[in-house]
Amino acid sequence: MMLDDFMTRAALAGVGVALAAAPLGSFVVWRRMAYFGDATAHAAILGVALSLALQISIFAGAVAVALAMALSVTLLTGRGYAMDTLLGVLAHSALAFGLVAVSFLSGIRIDLMAYLFGDILAVSRGDLAVIWGGAALVVGLIGWRWSALLTSTISEELAYAGGIDPRREQLILTLALAITVAVAIKVVGVLLIAAMLIIPAAAARPLSRTPEQMAMAAAVIGGAAAVIGLQSAYAFDTPAGPSIVCVAAIAFIGTSILRGLRPGE
Repeated sequence: MMLDDFMTRAALAGVGVALAAAPLGSFVVWRRMAYFGDATAHAAILGVALSLALQISIFAGAVAVALAMALSVTLLTGRGYAMDTLLGVLAHSALAFGLVAVSFLSGIRIDLMAYLFGDILAVSRGDLAVIWGGAALVVGLIGWRWSALLTSTISEELAYAGGIDPRREQLILTLALAITVAVAIKVVGVLLIAAMLIIPAAAARPLSRTPEQMAMAAAVIGGAAAVIGLQSAYAFDTPAGPSIVCVAAIAFIGTSILRGLRPGE
């Protein structure tokens, strides 16, 4: 069977994460939510610890804690705390509590580096089902609310005028972000998830004239980065997750140079 090949499973996992991250990453870039994505990803390690302690699905635990983090930030924003300060406190606190919680798990073998930086080469068929199921859910959710999300991103006043509640759309983005973080843990780890959200979308921006083009270009760049990064990791014996992010970063540098070479840019 083709899926018996660990490299094939790894490539499919990387492409699945890229498809989920592309449309969501575009909104993260447009809304300047990069730190928000980073904070949600850092919180996921606490979800991993709780999942192992309670013997429940890693995916379920990571989604629950990432969603709780994102909702907490949303609720606390504007209550006397600057957004970047609030995100910094919650992100690093959640990561620290998660790492401490993991140290208390006696009798459970855990490869902490795999959760921090990903272990895409160990992806199983079950992991593939979770990754692609999560990716389909994120793409479906974003696709369903695409127009409303775009309108509320452009202007909250315009959204209200069109009968759209920007807070509801923010909640949908928050849910999609939590799901993406949970499915990406196995592939790139919690420390690199934000990179896969932001870098392909940022690289796609100079190549795109419409929001839809940017989301599709981000998916292509992210998917290509996953495949090329895996091949590079295999050829040069480097860590797979960071190698994927490095390829995406090179793509960003390339598109930035292209934009600089355009007349009038």
